[in-house]
Amino acid sequence: MGPHRLRAVLVRFGGGSLRLQIMTGVALAATAVLVLAVAWAGHSGGPAGEDPGDVVRVGVVEGQSVAGYLDSAQRELSMLADPSGPAAGDTWALISLRDYAAPDRLPALLDGALVAQVYARVPLPDTRTQVSLIPVYRWPGDVTAGMLDAALVRDQEQADYLRLERSLTGDDQRQTRLRATYANAARTAAQEAAAYRSGCSCVFAAVVRATPATLDDIASRAAVRAVDPAPEVRTLDRTEFRPPLPEERGTVSAEPSAVPVPTVAPDVASTSPARLPSSIGITVTSASPDRRVAGSPAVVTSSPEPLAVPSEAEVSAAHEGSSASAEASGAEPER
Repeated sequence: MGPHRLRAVLVRFGGGSLRLQIMTGVALAATAVLVLAVAWAGHSGGPAGEDPGDVVRVGVVEGQSVAGYLDSAQRELSMLADPSGPAAGDTWALISLRDYAAPDRLPALLDGALVAQVYARVPLPDTRTQVSLIPVYRWPGDVTAGMLDAALVRDQEQADYLRLERSLTGDDQRQTRLRATYANAARTAAQEAAAYRSGCSCVFAAVVRATPATLDDIASRAAVRAVDPAPEVRTLDRTEFRPPLPEERGTVSAEPSAVPVPTVAPDVASTSPARLPSSIGITVTSASPDRRVAGSPAVVTSSPEPLAVPSEAEVSAAHEGSSASAEASGAEPER
């Protein structure tokens, strides 16, 4: 279209009128985009006013004394289970044990609750070993299966460290020190693998769902150290749990006081003692009264694949399936 033809068109519709139509069209389009953006934000970001990056944290606060955490958890549970208070339904809770327990002891310790995941580590003398997060779909068989999976991971770690040790052939002080470090890391990984395969007493915490009355009953059991209710938790995939280790007595430090294992190959991860992983694989750092905080750096867990977190419906169905199977075989249902 030449300049004269264009001018003719503008004159035909009226220059001012065309500009008005264009401006009106742009304004309507912008308004539509804004409305769609607001609607999309309302549907994609969860409840209004909730930051999609927020994560609920449950457990002991770094810098807090373990005794203080235990007292706080007990107070929260007492208020939640108080018959004179508002009625509360099933709620998530973090259960910490006084000592490490074998898988076959767990059904009795956690009887009455639906178990979603457990935490385990091999307690070796003077060694801060890694923590394994084990999701539970079928109770209690998945705990044993999770330990066997953790053993396979430790086997691979042992092979990696032995390979690194063999790759260092120099006689200088640095390589001599690294060889000793890798050899020690390989021995630790081998001990962990052997312990997990034996069904060791390694579980020290669990995430469960139950009524306040059931949680209060679990808290009264001698082997249970604390029951930390978390009624604010809606989904486990946006929640971090930080249970205290059975041997922790004083103030919880921000970082484990252990020397990390150096690496000389980029494809082998360090076995710096991993901070407690959560169900979403994020470092757990605090559990203040306002437990909604921003996300944290990721940590290495014991599984080579991302860990799936069972939903409440899956946990319930799995438990019901286990009970039905046990009844069909004439055995007592396991919880």
